[in-house]
Amino acid sequence: MVASAASGKVLPLLAVAAALAAALLYAAPFSKSLGGEGCSLLPHDHFWIASERVVTLGRVGPAAVEVKGGLINAIAVGDYRSFVLRRPILDYGDAVIMPGLIDVHAHLDEPGRAEWEGFSTGTRAAAAGGITTLVDMPLNSFPSTVSQETLKLKLDAARDKLYVDVGFWGGLVPENAMDPSKLESLLNAGVLGLKSFMCPSGINDFPMTNSTHIEEGLVTLAKYKRPLLIHAERIPDVASDEELDGELDPRSYATYLKSRPATWEESAIRDLKRAMKDTEVGGRSEGAHLHIVHLSDAETTLELLKDAKHSGARLSIETCPHYLAFAAEEVPDGDTRFKCSPPIRDAANKENLWEALLDGHIDMLSSDHSPSTPDLKLMDEGNFLKAWGGISSLQFVLPVTWSHGKKYGITLNQLVSWWSEKPAELAGQKNKGSILPGYHADIVVWKPEAQFHLDDSHTVYHKHWNISAYLGKELSGMVLSTFVRGNLVFAEGKHAGAACGVPILAK
Repeated sequence: MVASAASGKVLPLLAVAAALAAALLYAAPFSKSLGGEGCSLLPHDHFWIASERVVTLGRVGPAAVEVKGGLINAIAVGDYRSFVLRRPILDYGDAVIMPGLIDVHAHLDEPGRAEWEGFSTGTRAAAAGGITTLVDMPLNSFPSTVSQETLKLKLDAARDKLYVDVGFWGGLVPENAMDPSKLESLLNAGVLGLKSFMCPSGINDFPMTNSTHIEEGLVTLAKYKRPLLIHAERIPDVASDEELDGELDPRSYATYLKSRPATWEESAIRDLKRAMKDTEVGGRSEGAHLHIVHLSDAETTLELLKDAKHSGARLSIETCPHYLAFAAEEVPDGDTRFKCSPPIRDAANKENLWEALLDGHIDMLSSDHSPSTPDLKLMDEGNFLKAWGGISSLQFVLPVTWSHGKKYGITLNQLVSWWSEKPAELAGQKNKGSILPGYHADIVVWKPEAQFHLDDSHTVYHKHWNISAYLGKELSGMVLSTFVRGNLVFAEGKHAGAACGVPILAK
């Protein structure tokens, strides 16, 4: 069958076979045959890519995908090898071809803190990991992106540095939350939605919001049909028995875990009860959408969120690979590479997160890539209470998700839902997230069976390779090629010569 962008129909492959002329065949590996320069390693803007495992049209099987002018033009499903296509074809054998990953939660730290990461290294790492679109968070850069003016500074900093497409969240902070004109100015400038913290963020120019700020911000967001992303930790009004008491060892991960108990997440969600109610049909903020980032607590907090969804709140939930890969019992004392907020919790909680993800209660995954300079991680001192929190992970999220998900029988279609389709929907990207005619040719090609050891010999494109908690791990899932809008931006350890990713602005 052939699905065509022009017709919007699926036709038998036999019907087009007679029209197909000789092809220039590229067979993997491509190292000696690639000759592109500039934006793409491939010297063609009209070609086919094919394999025995293409994730498209709700199935996984043999197919060839026609790419033309940066878009998917047609899909030939079935025994494509019986026909010779009239354009160059990249044959990937039995590698998986699927939509590129869309990471809706990454901190690229530029402008102002490019020594932490930066657009160039961050998007190179993304491309090497099969991520074709990032949405950059409004904080950890300086200044934070909380106004039209600060968004322009971010766009200026990103110019000619993007190897993948990058969108931007704006910040909801007390200064703009109660002033609709300020929020509208930021939204009109093109941010894809807003992000707020319900606890101190650790960044001076990104102060925390309370439920009143959030409720007022949602009223404005409802007019734009864009989401509000919330870091849902709130210090409870009454301290928990679990919290720190007396002299405790700051090198102990158990100490850090006690310092941010699950009751912080629970308290935040309880405080959001009215805001979630407002997003229901007929509510004050009908049309707005709440998105809970990096859920860690899979017990009471998750149950509260499930109840809100069941009641009709417009609500989505993400978690991150590090909560699915690690458990508190496994974190070595003093190894501050594992510090993040909210924290990695115990093994039983990890199992519950997997169950919620597989059952559809958690909607999607994100990296929450949050690097810093190595000195801020205090790896020599090992003080969990003082070290900068954040997991450096951008390049590894696909193999980490697959490696740990195999135990639970995850499928390629589930990966696409969690990492492509649902994130595209959240970010308002109607032409991304699927391999379908008319969509952007944002594609990752990878070998799920290929194993590798993430050691010092493995090339890592993050600015600071040594701060990742994944170092030393054995993983499955090697990225072979990444296409962004039809440009082959990464293949076999090599990036395109020019950074031609596109800044994504809402309209």
